[in-house]
Amino acid sequence: MAEDGRPFTGDSFYAYLKEEKRLMGVRCRSCGHLSVEPRSICRSCHSGDLEWHEFKGRGRLSTFTCISIVPSHMGEKGYGRDNPYCTGIVTLEEGPRIGGLIRGVDASNPQNIKTETEMVLDLEDLDPEHPAVAFRLA
Repeated sequence: MAEDGRPFTGDSFYAYLKEEKRLMGVRCRSCGHLSVEPRSICRSCHSGDLEWHEFKGRGRLSTFTCISIVPSHMGEKGYGRDNPYCTGIVTLEEGPRIGGLIRGVDASNPQNIKTETEMVLDLEDLDPEHPAVAFRLA
């Protein structure tokens, strides 16, 4: 459990996103390893001496896909065959990678989306029912 009382769980991760608009992960106090995924044991050295770490929310697009067959909650937002959306993996400045929605790109023309594009965290339209990490062009 962290000093602030929040356990290293997905619920805590999403609470930081929803309540504080912060991208939080964990840092191992033993070896310094950073992880975006909240976990109670360090993936690198297996220590349990962890603390919450706030990521800057800046990185580069590593890979992406455009989705036109959408889950129902995205269909309710207007996405679908005629209006696809983009998701991708962003490599954060601090090193870890995280998946999220990619905003500000034309998912109808994926040939125009370039990997290595600078991205910044975008939590402006965070859906409280289906919170998701999102990035936009920097």
